[in-house]
Parts: sequence; C-alpha cells; structure tokens
Amino acid sequence: MISFAFADGAAAAQQPSLLLSSLPWIFLLALFYFMILRPRQEEKRRQQMLAELKKGDKVMTTSGMTGKVSKVGEQYVTLEIAPGVPVEFHRQAITVKIEG
Repeated sequence: MISFAFADGAAAAQQPSLLLSSLPWIFLLALFYFMILRPRQEEKRRQQMLAELKKGDKVMTTSGMTGKVSKVGEQYVTLEIAPGVPVEFHRQAITVKIEG
C-alpha cells in the first residue's frame, strides 16, 4: 500500500512547459549576441569608417574634440580644430564621423 502511495505522488508531478525549460537557453543566446556578436559588428563598422576617412570630413575624437580632417596618414590624422590650428591625432582616436 505504501509503495502505491509514492507512485501516485510521483505520477502527479508535472513536467515544466517547453517554454520554461528552454528559457535558460534563450537567455544564453541573447547574452552571447550582446556580449560577442554585436560589439564585433560595431568595431567592423568603425574600422570601415576609419579606412574611408578623407580630407574635409568632420570627425570627433575620443577626447570629444571635433574638427575637419586636413591630412590623412597611415597611422595619424591631422585635424583642423579651428581656422589655422592643426592638431595631429592617432587614427584610432577618431570615434565618429559627423554628418552634415
């Protein structure tokens, strides 16, 4: 009799739903996307922007300085931050190209 009572209790236990059991996997996939894939895509776009820099582009540096590109070298870019004021920056210091 006692063994039947345990069997009934075990049979009454339900399995979690498919959505609930797959929730950790969905969370891990989302985490993988935001931690690995998305930053790679953004860095790829930034590297493309740096490769396409040309004289006359308005850009902003990591320090927040803005200016027009007056000279583009292999590693360095010269920005004119004010009329007649050229400043040389490393190419990697350019964060964004300002449109307009």
